[in-house]
Amino acid sequence: MSLPDRRIDPKILKSAEEEFMEKGFADASLREICKKAGVTTGAMYKRYPGKEALFEAVVGPTLQDIEEMALNIERYDYEQLAHGKMQSVWDMSSTTLKTIVRFSYERYDGFKLLLCRSEGSTHANFLHDFVSHHAKQTVKFLEAVTQQDDRDSQIDEEEIHMLLTAFWSTLFEPIVHDLPLEKALRHCEYVAKLFNWQAIFGF
Repeated sequence: MSLPDRRIDPKILKSAEEEFMEKGFADASLREICKKAGVTTGAMYKRYPGKEALFEAVVGPTLQDIEEMALNIERYDYEQLAHGKMQSVWDMSSTTLKTIVRFSYERYDGFKLLLCRSEGSTHANFLHDFVSHHAKQTVKFLEAVTQQDDRDSQIDEEEIHMLLTAFWSTLFEPIVHDLPLEKALRHCEYVAKLFNWQAIFGF
């Protein structure tokens, strides 16, 4: 049995990314994607059973990087808790924010697709899902802080969710509005002044 020609995979993914970026998930055409990639629809379906699977393949690397970043941050937070360095956990200085913005701009196309071109896909509520996960992890972390420091946190998950929605929305706005990296980094200066997480969580 002959092995499938994997050389056409990058062509399909590149064509798909361009089509999704131009038209969004809902209006993207698989036939047009195959045409631009120079492959048959049969060859595409052997690799990706449908438009959803193809979109997932395009944004998958970005989602994987986001998950890895979140795990690294979570690991760092618990390490800081163990050493009693809580101030650094909630540090949202412009330097910290610029690190996040650079991370997102290094994966600009993936974030653009997830934030602005995913309507109709399983990632249509990307920001809400991202914030919901982050809010749950924050509540879990605050419970660990309460147990260690014997402090009572007055803020609940619903309030955390609303605040995090505002925070991440404004941090992602430069991508939504197609701002150059230089302007996005300058935007961090204002965001850092707007959100004082140490004060919100009482550290």
